[in-house]
Amino acid sequence: MINGNTELIAHIGFPTHAFKAPMIYNPYFEHIGVNARVMPMGCQSADYPAFLRAVFTLTNIRGALITMPHKVTTLGLLDRVTPTVEVAGSCNAVRRGADGKLEGNMFDGEGFVRGVLRKGLRLDGARALVVGCGGVGSAIAASLAASGIGAISLYDMHTASCESLAGRLKKHYPLLDVYTGSNDPAGFDLVVNATPMGMNEGDALPMDISRLAPTTFVGEVVMRTEMTAFLTAAQERGCPVQVGSDMLFEQIPAYLEFFGFPTTTADVLRSLAALNY
Repeated sequence: MINGNTELIAHIGFPTHAFKAPMIYNPYFEHIGVNARVMPMGCQSADYPAFLRAVFTLTNIRGALITMPHKVTTLGLLDRVTPTVEVAGSCNAVRRGADGKLEGNMFDGEGFVRGVLRKGLRLDGARALVVGCGGVGSAIAASLAASGIGAISLYDMHTASCESLAGRLKKHYPLLDVYTGSNDPAGFDLVVNATPMGMNEGDALPMDISRLAPTTFVGEVVMRTEMTAFLTAAQERGCPVQVGSDMLFEQIPAYLEFFGFPTTTADVLRSLAALNY
């Protein structure tokens, strides 16, 4: 039930028909007795800058989840952002600070990192390969750098995207070894596919699977299906894997903390979610 005391989290993007967040957050809020709701708000690009400012004039707004196509545009509309946002080049969470200023963070990569840590992978000093340097890949690279990895290798078919991300990583993490130009997975502790490649059986894979060691942890960002052809091939080589939807569920506790709500675990969120497609 929504009433006069309900606090809102705006879920801003366009189109809204694919939004999953309300089906995860709202059952959780109801379960713990918190009078808050995530509300989808469809906003096209031309209207977004004015709309974001207007939303934060509401007295019962707790924050905003930002999704496509606004994650990049948001950077120029905020007063403060984290290093993760600056490295990722995008933002998916906004709140109003105690001084009234708008603050932004990025949790796509945080969700991925929390997932692999919870599955037992040690990231301190690890070597990681990220294939795909678009929005999600950049966010994961930013969070991996913040987690204390020792080296990261980046690959993208668009060389400019790869080199730009490498430059931002070097600026914020000067002690991190950053390499570009190869998608060879040999010798890495963690390999991330942040591209749509290898989604379905028969698809071209994002790397040479035969070069994967069985000890390498392999992660995926595609959420349309749990076990992609790429993850299945990696698992057949004996690699531990993380499915794409784990990134979504693992980042929500970080959002809850950012917005000042009681946090939880990905397992609790999965058990309560009312997802439909």
